[in-house]
Amino acid sequence: MSRADLLRRIGDVNDFSRPRPLVTVAEFFDGNDDPASIGYNLPDPQPPAAFAAVLTGIAGRPEVHDVRIEVKDLEDPDGWPTTDSVWIITRAPVDTVRGWFPAALAPDELGVSASGQGGAVEPIDVPAGHSAVVAFWD
Repeated sequence: MSRADLLRRIGDVNDFSRPRPLVTVAEFFDGNDDPASIGYNLPDPQPPAAFAAVLTGIAGRPEVHDVRIEVKDLEDPDGWPTTDSVWIITRAPVDTVRGWFPAALAPDELGVSASGQGGAVEPIDVPAGHSAVVAFWD
């Protein structure tokens, strides 16, 4: 997917009257080499490819139903959209999910969304027995 395709998919992310997009790992990372798009506040920021590799691995785990990137902003009109939150739909508890991230990419917070719904983000399928674990980088 190209940047232009992603921008068409997400629409105007700065329009706060609509839910924020939840895009796939491929949609967010294919063609993305913008270090400001994710994890830019980490002590040793990593390239988007490092996040893509970890999140692709997480998505392939048998206890994971889906992984989605919550697109938050498009600060630089010529840059890549940015995120600080990744949604992991899983049967695994939060402490287990925490262990799936290497120290260099560890989220600042991990929490469970009540249902993955609520209007702030696009609807996401959370099957019975699963929860929406949200990884957040400040």
